[in-house]
Amino acid sequence: MNADNTEYITRPGEVDGGLFGKDFLLTWEKNSEDLETILTIAEGLKMLRDRNISPRCFDSGLAISQFRDNSTRTRFSFASAANLLGLAVQDLDEGKSQIAHGETVRETAAMISFLSDIIGIRDDMFLGAGNAYMREVGAALDEACADGVLPQRPGIINLQCDIDHPTQSMADLLHLKTVFGSLENLKGKKIAMTWAYSPSYGKPLSVPQGIIGLMTRFGMQVDLAYPEGYGLIPEVVDLAGRQAIEHSGRFRVVNSMEDAFRDADIVYPKSWAPFHVMQQRTGLLRNNDHEGLKGLEKECLANNARFKNWECTEEKMKLTKEGKALYMHCLPADISGVSCKEGEVAATVFERYRIPLYKQAGFKPYIIAAIMLTNRFDDPERVLGNIKQRGRNRVL
Repeated sequence: MNADNTEYITRPGEVDGGLFGKDFLLTWEKNSEDLETILTIAEGLKMLRDRNISPRCFDSGLAISQFRDNSTRTRFSFASAANLLGLAVQDLDEGKSQIAHGETVRETAAMISFLSDIIGIRDDMFLGAGNAYMREVGAALDEACADGVLPQRPGIINLQCDIDHPTQSMADLLHLKTVFGSLENLKGKKIAMTWAYSPSYGKPLSVPQGIIGLMTRFGMQVDLAYPEGYGLIPEVVDLAGRQAIEHSGRFRVVNSMEDAFRDADIVYPKSWAPFHVMQQRTGLLRNNDHEGLKGLEKECLANNARFKNWECTEEKMKLTKEGKALYMHCLPADISGVSCKEGEVAATVFERYRIPLYKQAGFKPYIIAAIMLTNRFDDPERVLGNIKQRGRNRVL
């Protein structure tokens, strides 16, 4: 990790209270009250839409999306969230912008922000760079506002970086709150965040890091499981351990999927690339070393193949609490016999939990909308109250 990103990871407890006018880049930069506020606002927005009440609180304005990696769920969730609140979405395609001709981050940030309210960024390809890039954009916006170039400073939302995937983990948390009834009921529940076999390599670390970085703050028993050599960013793992102690939970690292599944209330089997591989891959990508990348991929796929038994099967599910643990995944999952020959999860397990998985994914638009709303309004509860009182039908 570079020095800048390490600094952001290793300062637990040093959070700024409040959400208004502040970027949302890492969940552990927000205090527990702020996280609960976002969950509450997301629930309120969902309730309004379910009751056919339009939650629009903007008459105009742009939400800029900048996806530097592929996306389906998060891309459409961001667009849906913006539309829900009344913002138009404009995608920043770097290949069709002056970025391709050498325009600087400093200049681009200012040029896209004159009438913008929110900028959502996904940048998870380069270890040590994605979160840092978002902060560079933020610094450029601060400067443009201070110089009088921008009338207002757009808020930045992390739509996945090299360190964290906060909108995913927050959507996962809201799903757990809904399934188990309350955040209080999550205390003492065991969640197994485990590596799982995939016939591909190079999957980001941000989902498992997001889970251990968030769930350890709610009194849960969090097991992180992976084969030897498949570790995450050490600073994030250390952070999770400290948070578990602070919030009267438990965090441990094990090298057995079965051990992690045993008596678990929730299981989250998900493939990722080892930390050291992502470091090596980043260097090869930066140098456009295509032959090196091919060699690394071949080596990593061969190593992955040693652990095909790290699959979420019916047998492993029987090890969980009463054999009925909640299965979670950020999607798309590598489903054995369906999307691949051998993968992360048995087809029968996935199919049994398919509807709950879709419901899990369905919370993400509301989480993103809640982050947008709390960034732009200093009293979001009042805004929701006014919207409800206005009672304007979404569908006439």
